[in-house]
Amino acid sequence: MNSSWQFYVLPLMLILAGLMHFIKPKVYLRIMPRYLPNHKFLVYASGIAEIGLGLALCIPKLKTFAVYGIIAMLTVFLLVHFYMLSNKKASAGLPKWVLILRIPLQFGLMYWAWWYY
Repeated sequence: MNSSWQFYVLPLMLILAGLMHFIKPKVYLRIMPRYLPNHKFLVYASGIAEIGLGLALCIPKLKTFAVYGIIAMLTVFLLVHFYMLSNKKASAGLPKWVLILRIPLQFGLMYWAWWYY
């Protein structure tokens, strides 16, 4: 991939999404599946992961690690998307069609990360 501005879109999105875990943690705590332990820790850890992987994607020596890390992270995040779809309180008031659309969107984001490889 070349060094054009498009190269920085996914890393920027990841970094901003990660920062939101610290700015609005209650939003993320509400959508955490009940069966996962230590919700607060997981919200902050996933925020750190998003920020770290977004930054790593911009560093040539870490890019391969970042691509695989992003795909793994987004795979784990599918748990949250399915939980939001199955739990009315966790759905955050989003229409069902939006919740359903988010699932293939995750796979689109995984493909986008792979594109950086």
